[in-house]
Amino acid sequence: MLWLYRLLFLPLTVLAAPYYGWRMLRRGGYGAGFGQRFGAVEPLPARSKGVRRVWVQAVSVGELLAVAPLLEGWRREGKVEVYLTTTTSTGYALAKERYLAKGVVLGLGYFPLDFWPCSARAWRQIQPDLAVLTEGERWPEHLHQAAAQGVPVVAVNARLSDRSFRRMRRLGPLARLLVGGLTRVLAASEADAARFAAFGVMAERIEVTGNLKLDVALPTVDAETRARFRRELGLGPHAPVLLGASTWPGEEAAMLEAWKAVRAAGWKLLLVPRHAERRAEVESALAGSGVAYHFRSRGAAAGEVDVAVADTTGELQTLLALGDLVFVGKTLPPHTEGQTPVEAAARGRVVIFGPGTANFLGIAAELERGGAARRVADATELARAVGELAADGTRRQRMGAAALAWHAGNRGAAARTLAALEKILTDDN
Repeated sequence: MLWLYRLLFLPLTVLAAPYYGWRMLRRGGYGAGFGQRFGAVEPLPARSKGVRRVWVQAVSVGELLAVAPLLEGWRREGKVEVYLTTTTSTGYALAKERYLAKGVVLGLGYFPLDFWPCSARAWRQIQPDLAVLTEGERWPEHLHQAAAQGVPVVAVNARLSDRSFRRMRRLGPLARLLVGGLTRVLAASEADAARFAAFGVMAERIEVTGNLKLDVALPTVDAETRARFRRELGLGPHAPVLLGASTWPGEEAAMLEAWKAVRAAGWKLLLVPRHAERRAEVESALAGSGVAYHFRSRGAAAGEVDVAVADTTGELQTLLALGDLVFVGKTLPPHTEGQTPVEAAARGRVVIFGPGTANFLGIAAELERGGAARRVADATELARAVGELAADGTRRQRMGAAALAWHAGNRGAAARTLAALEKILTDDN
């Protein structure tokens, strides 16, 4: 089947190029290191004796944050050096600041196109002892190059969303190209493990290690930091905050309407769009609403505003500490996949999400059952839920405590994942 994939890759890439080219231009920041996408890896230091080299691919910001416990664990032990790749410019910027600049990783680059010459070129230069793919990353040529060099490939925090599962089922036998070369699948949940097994991954190759995002250490936000962020955003020193986390098109308008239900009670609205480059679209919605607003990318606010927009990257983990009610984005119709509610729960925040939580079905269900989250059907119900919860401080306190308890009871994925990877590296030595 690989020959068919190779044959179709180039024409399909050409057809898709205008769309992805437009997205890259829109987001910006793709000029630097562009040759890395064709396999041109920057020179790496000589191999250290007794140190294994691991190539970790994490597609964007969320995945890069999720692997932080693994990267930190390897750095502490000193027996593994990591070459880290990502796909998006926002992910690259974050990884450069958090990992490369601080010496957490050996090197950083963009993941090469999964086209035979590009992939083979990168593999020749990196020469890893182990390849790690995060969450939904599955690349046939990458897997083939690993097999050709006798290098194990492990999927960590591995998951198959409803959409991915449906798409792979439509591929029929071709789906084996996406999972057949995996040496090990460290699944995020029992449901994900069952889905990998359904595509032919042998049971002995699957282990449920849990969701790495539950082990991500959130930045400490003390009173001084909280006050500074509130001042810079124009939120005032004491007003309660309704926060829209990782919102997608249509959800900012829904949040604005929900906020109007509590505006008279002194609440402020903080929007954190999933993609910062949507700032013009978000501003268009705000400009016609008659509210005072401020965008964080424009510097510190001159004074208090009704609505603050954090059109930045990599700050959500900190900004969640400002929210009293947190709506998790990409969950209101027509969106169906959902952004992660884990970080909001880890902050002990009251969590609200829509019906579209396909990427986090188990987690969302557990938060609901534990009384830590509320699910709404649409924008109208969102406004009603915000009004009810804003008026009930006791209930908010109870839900926040439930969220913290859920998070504390579900940690440990990083230790289990590191142990499994250590065993693979040891057995392969």
